[in-house]
Amino acid sequence: MSSRLDQVEESATLRIADLTNELKKQGKDIISFSLGEPDFDTPKHIIDAAKKAMDSGKTHYAPSLGIPELRDAIAEKLRTENKIDVKGKDIIVTPGAKHAVFEACFGMLEEGDEAILLEPAWVSYDACIKMSGAKTVWVKSNEDGSIPEDLSSRITKKTKLIIINSPNNPSGTVLGAKDLKKVADIAVDNDLYVLSDEIYEKIIYGVKHISIGSMIPERTITINGFSKAYAMAGWRIGYITGPKEIFQKMVKVQQHTISSPTTFVQYGALEALRGPQDCVEEMRKQFEARREVVIKGFKDMGLHCPTPEGAFYAYPRVEGNSEIIAEKLLEAGVGLTPGSAFGPESNDHLRMSYASSMKDIETGLERMKKVFGGV
Repeated sequence: MSSRLDQVEESATLRIADLTNELKKQGKDIISFSLGEPDFDTPKHIIDAAKKAMDSGKTHYAPSLGIPELRDAIAEKLRTENKIDVKGKDIIVTPGAKHAVFEACFGMLEEGDEAILLEPAWVSYDACIKMSGAKTVWVKSNEDGSIPEDLSSRITKKTKLIIINSPNNPSGTVLGAKDLKKVADIAVDNDLYVLSDEIYEKIIYGVKHISIGSMIPERTITINGFSKAYAMAGWRIGYITGPKEIFQKMVKVQQHTISSPTTFVQYGALEALRGPQDCVEEMRKQFEARREVVIKGFKDMGLHCPTPEGAFYAYPRVEGNSEIIAEKLLEAGVGLTPGSAFGPESNDHLRMSYASSMKDIETGLERMKKVFGGV
């Protein structure tokens, strides 16, 4: 049996989602706020493009790194929107951004290496580091999400990688130019790489998204996808770009794990990039309206909950063990993710995804009020 996998916990978000689904099957009235999946349907023009691709025979193997048209479109997007100077040949199309994270970690980390992970962090970064044989070094972010002053002190001769995620899952914080420059300078001074997961870049509220790849392209692996901005979570389509020496390693991982991304899905992704973009802004506006309701709801309960600048998560601080509180909430009919899933020092938080209908959000908040009155 794999000793590496013995170190890896199952995904807390997927476990809670499965549990809530099982409770629903048993007839329990449960509203789940655990998964980070937009509740909107994929825009019709994207679906139509995928259907057209299937109808025209685009059901065979695609090139391993993705169809050229999509790779070119992604490169154009990165050049114009993110100021990262890449071409289509520099892009790998992956089955979701999660697999891109795995490819990056597996392609560059090995036994004995260390990767710095800023806490709180999405559940799968730690798992991908450990499955690659490396060690996760947790560094607690400042409460406002900014980079802590002691980050440099945590670097050793074994450190190879820093992982950042902005907008952040689970906290919704966004790294500004000053913090990104701090990370960039540390990477350059210590000969490190930075993995930047930017999957929530278009779900942002009143601040600007900046890609660290525009600052240090020679040291940055940039990851993004279509699940969040275009409501394409079930399509499993993402992409990655990075320095040539890492890129070639990731190519091997892709070729020997998935062969190639699903062909007709790529034509849907191509339409997402080149088709109308008003759907993205419409969904963002609805997330913003939901955010206001959720934050007010938690504050009315007396919980400290900073207003997120991006993504679609609220991250309130709670008194007590987040896992026990999450169990009580589940008994009350709401599923939230305990903060313990996002790092060793995050057990005093909960994550609520507000990628749900306003009706479910309002009902869920009412149920939570009953629980927090007794915690």
